[in-house]
Amino acid sequence: MPLYDYAPTSGHCERCHGRFEVQQRIADAKLTRCPTCDQPVERLISPVKVTGKYSTSDSRVKELGMTKYKKAGDGVYEKTTGSGPRIIRKK
Repeated sequence: MPLYDYAPTSGHCERCHGRFEVQQRIADAKLTRCPTCDQPVERLISPVKVTGKYSTSDSRVKELGMTKYKKAGDGVYEKTTGSGPRIIRKK
């Protein structure tokens, strides 16, 4: 089950130290209140980290049948490897 980070919407709390983690199933509803201080909370978005045995090299990405892009400008991404479109533009 994934861990989700939550923080009080006010930004701080003396009892729960302003941030906490909860192990929940993906199908579970988001928490609306802190289990410690009962303040309203919001779920935070955490970045994903790819490390260890997972390679993001161009050759490995292509071998897996995926496409890799790099940012080329504001809202523009260029393909570095794979079979997807050459350029993606965010509208």
